[in-house]
Amino acid sequence: MYKSISGLLLYRELGEDSILYKLSDIFKDMDYELASVEELRGRVFTQVKRLLDLATSYGFNKNLWHDYLAFLLITNENSFTLTCEKVGAGDGSVNSFAKNDYQIFMDLFSFDFSKIEEKLGIDCFTTITHYKSLPKKEQMYNQNVSEKVRYISDSISEANNVDKVFDIMTGFYKQYGVGMFGLNKAFRIVHEEGKSIEFVPINNTDKVMLDDLVGYEIQKKKLTDNTSAFVRGDKANNALLFGDSGTGKSTSIKAIINEYYEQGLRVIEIYKHQFKDLSAVISHIKNRNYKFIIYMDDLSFEEFEIEYKYLKAVIEGGLEIKPDNVLIYATSNRRHLIKETWNDRSDYNVEMHQSDTMQEKLSLVNRFGVTINYSKPTKFEFNNIVVQLARRYDKITLTDEELIAEANKWEMAHGGVSGRTAQQFINYLLGKQE
Repeated sequence: MYKSISGLLLYRELGEDSILYKLSDIFKDMDYELASVEELRGRVFTQVKRLLDLATSYGFNKNLWHDYLAFLLITNENSFTLTCEKVGAGDGSVNSFAKNDYQIFMDLFSFDFSKIEEKLGIDCFTTITHYKSLPKKEQMYNQNVSEKVRYISDSISEANNVDKVFDIMTGFYKQYGVGMFGLNKAFRIVHEEGKSIEFVPINNTDKVMLDDLVGYEIQKKKLTDNTSAFVRGDKANNALLFGDSGTGKSTSIKAIINEYYEQGLRVIEIYKHQFKDLSAVISHIKNRNYKFIIYMDDLSFEEFEIEYKYLKAVIEGGLEIKPDNVLIYATSNRRHLIKETWNDRSDYNVEMHQSDTMQEKLSLVNRFGVTINYSKPTKFEFNNIVVQLARRYDKITLTDEELIAEANKWEMAHGGVSGRTAQQFINYLLGKQE
């Protein structure tokens, strides 16, 4: 194994602490008898445990060794994979280097562990290459990554030559990209003191689709029209979804993550205290072959908070132009985002240039080219939402009249009419059925 890995060129930077390199070192020490059997066995078990942990996180199954190698191929960001992400496979000299590496990975796919197991008196490699994982809920692992890893793993296992593997991988990079942005739909950022910004995947996003949100057809169309133009590469606007709580603003954002993921849309959620990092975030993503929505949920500012100034500068007004592959979507219960007081009114305040103060606060909203109002439903609309949600579940057998009567009792004690209240009422009924 260690002789093969030394021939890697484009995929060489896998990390010295990677499972592959660690196993390679172990097998090298075994061949040259540089360590005792007991020590080698313990080192092998350490790496197998790491592989099992990785398999649990990403839902690997059947052949964990193949899945691990596939995971390396689809997450390794190098000059070749990043180019394929943008333009697909070309007819360049670099292809010969790529095929060299793919041949090595094909050899690793068919690596024979039997002699190693015999010499060390273990059978763990036989187990992980014929593995049956415990059933687990989707929330316990990253299903999106798991599906793609298994696809690549199975495809390479069935490939009969290196040209086929080349086509599989370059096609994958072109369709989905490479690394964490290629595999995941949504991200948060972490910025620890003295360290650079880290993008953390949100492993299990809500699978809601726009059709799951009952009503609000005009609002959904405005949002999809703008988002569709964005992912096509046409001109699009930053969007503000505002209105009453529980009306589907955040649900709409979650839905477009699922609607447009296959078309290259990714979402990065940023909190108010992180606005000072906005410029750094954009600099990390502006040259990637994806469309990014920077998402801010429940956005509002008290009069003493100044973070909105960072947001204003990034959206429009700074020296550096916001890249074409980035938009900002925000949800808020406030139309004007920044809390206004009586002191802001000119007839209650003698401050000079009071209109300038008001304009500064209102100018943030004006930087959102699309504003969409999600207002509280009428009683008739609420009843319709309840009925449509209930009919998605066979277990709920109440008539429409019975549903509406019970829902009206429920909403009076649970926050009034809204889509959220309707869903909570349906959850309550389903719980009673169970």
